[in-house]
Amino acid sequence: MKQFQFNYESEDKLLSVLKRIKQWCNSSVVSNILFQIYTETLNKNRIEKICDHIKAEIPDALYMGCSTNGNILLGDKSESPISIVCTVYEYPSTKILLLQYPLTEEEAREVASNLKRVIRENSWVKSVITYTTMRGMSMTDYCSYLSELPKSIVFSGGGAFSEDMNESEAFVFSSEGEISDHATVFLLTGGEDYYIETLHVTGWKPLGRYLSVTKAKGPILYELDGRPAYETYYKYLNIKNDENFFTNTLEFPFLYELNGLDILRAPIASNEDGSIVMTADIAENVRARIAYGDPWTILESVYKTAVSFQQFIPETFTVFSCAARRTFWGDDEAGNETQPFQSLAPTSGFYTSGEFLRTGKYINQHNVTLVIVAQREGDITGKAIPQVDMDTEVFSGKVSMINRLATFIQEATTELEEANRKLEQLAISDGLTGLLNRSEIQHRITKRVKELEHLGMHKRVKTGTSLIMMDIDDFKKVNDNYGHKEGDLVLIGLSNLLKDIVKAYPDSSVGRWGGEEFMMLLVDVDEKKASEVAEDIRRGFNDIEFKQAGRRTISLGVTELIAGEDSDICCMRVDSALYEAKRTGKDKVVIN
Repeated sequence: MKQFQFNYESEDKLLSVLKRIKQWCNSSVVSNILFQIYTETLNKNRIEKICDHIKAEIPDALYMGCSTNGNILLGDKSESPISIVCTVYEYPSTKILLLQYPLTEEEAREVASNLKRVIRENSWVKSVITYTTMRGMSMTDYCSYLSELPKSIVFSGGGAFSEDMNESEAFVFSSEGEISDHATVFLLTGGEDYYIETLHVTGWKPLGRYLSVTKAKGPILYELDGRPAYETYYKYLNIKNDENFFTNTLEFPFLYELNGLDILRAPIASNEDGSIVMTADIAENVRARIAYGDPWTILESVYKTAVSFQQFIPETFTVFSCAARRTFWGDDEAGNETQPFQSLAPTSGFYTSGEFLRTGKYINQHNVTLVIVAQREGDITGKAIPQVDMDTEVFSGKVSMINRLATFIQEATTELEEANRKLEQLAISDGLTGLLNRSEIQHRITKRVKELEHLGMHKRVKTGTSLIMMDIDDFKKVNDNYGHKEGDLVLIGLSNLLKDIVKAYPDSSVGRWGGEEFMMLLVDVDEKKASEVAEDIRRGFNDIEFKQAGRRTISLGVTELIAGEDSDICCMRVDSALYEAKRTGKDKVVIN
């Protein structure tokens, strides 16, 4: 695999470079030639002329390209608005295929289906790289459709963009289609001598407590924890809703879990209603945290990723880096995180509006992320392992101030969340037994009654949810004869038994009703089954032998909730059943 990377300066210089490439190819073994064209300028006429020159000089070559927020050439941010990369595949077994399809949200499923069909027809395919327009389009369903591709297919790519991040126009093009504002281009590559590996780098780390996404639609994040989303940035980071909002939030995107991965979503604007426009869709009912970007931490992540590619011995790298990362670093330092890959192999790519990468069975759209694609042809036996050339002193052996502060904040937040969790648990728990206290078990019964209202207020039908109320027989004698300490042990013994039994019934609960009385709420358990559970409790408690109190007995009442009755009535019915069990001899189960 041979690669030529150069900037477009003029038509004459382009023709001169193309002739040199043609001459090299004529004197070498070549199976395929691919040009990748990256352009910050939206001048379509100029791009068409470049494509025409490629077709005229090297007719067998394929080409693909897109508009970008910046180009990466030889591992650094290119100063030229148009950059061109020519990859020459040398092994006869290596095959490439280009596809281009119109793309809108309505056409997404059809595009994915067409791609799957082509891959089925070409069993040699190992990799799919995409350039796609995506501005103003939700990519959630599209990624889901693409995730149905065979799991063996490596999928990566980037979203077309423009030099002005506020500009919505972007386009893609290829030798298989014209320049289009709503399209996707796929490069399919494979063959028995073709190898590919992909990884991604974020480097942003979580900071502070979890926030619940309580209202969102597509890329619009309306509420966090029930409050306007913008308030989070103002309250915690003092970021104002002005023309600098995007720049100031670059270091602090949201991080949340999607398909088992930590995904970043960057805010790009704040609306008057306090909602925030994100770089991509964010789902409701997920937990997110603000993340922070620290150059030292990012570079350490880059170094570790570059080192992990050494054994692969790549021949080229293609990188898809979020435009937000370019802005974060600034043009003078943007190459800090791409040059380490250049030390291993020729590195090119572009700054995107979003990055795509398959991890496991899912294809995800990333933001604020660096996706790295390593390729090579042929066996590596006998080849020297390249070394990463990177100054590690900037992050080795010392920790930056922001990293230390973030670690302090994170640890303090974790401790506070744990303390709050314990307080919440204490508020609903009985101090002696660890079961729910009466207030909480009563609350759960009331909640369940309300959930069952849909069965009909006037049908008076049984609901399949039951209560068991129980009372330790002659408990006063235990306290009088053996002391309250032994009485406590008897209560704890029953409580442990109840904890074990209730585990078998999802969404069910058990609590201490008061003194030696206990209540169990059994969800999706009718009274027949509940009576069997009650018998298990009765026999299980009979089998416990306490050190001083010996074996004790228990009386139990059972009832099934009836649609239309309130929680007080059903509690009175189960209490009546328990009273009947006590009145008629104890150590028994009575159903009401």
